[in-house]
Amino acid sequence: MHHAFELPTVVLVEDSDEDADTAETAFIGSGVAASLRRVTSGDACIALLKTPGQLMPALVVMDLNTPGMDGRKALSFIKSDFLLKAIPVVILSTSASPQDRDFCYAAGANAYHVKPIRYPDHLQVVESLLKYWLVEVALPAVGGA
Repeated sequence: MHHAFELPTVVLVEDSDEDADTAETAFIGSGVAASLRRVTSGDACIALLKTPGQLMPALVVMDLNTPGMDGRKALSFIKSDFLLKAIPVVILSTSASPQDRDFCYAAGANAYHVKPIRYPDHLQVVESLLKYWLVEVALPAVGGA
């Protein structure tokens, strides 16, 4: 059950410390009222989402190439799970491969972004996707909200 004082949570699945730092900087810069939880693998993301009593996040931002269960498998798991499938999952990957992009959309990804190489561009992409998903979009009520 969501209470007024609980901020929406964004789960960031990112094994690169550098890219996670960029996302955190963009998160702060976006001014979005939410909290950020970083995990470094698909396994850790699923474990977090399946924790009893855990509030469902408002958004999952998923890297594809993570150790253990990768983002593709984690995405497929989330989108095939009755309780989790309504959570928006946005892919943010260095992969510009059409196969990766098409796989992710077929598996139920809500959006697919290619991580820009340049830091300012990377910041801009993360900031704009956070603002879009957490401010502009009407999100589903998941997790008994």
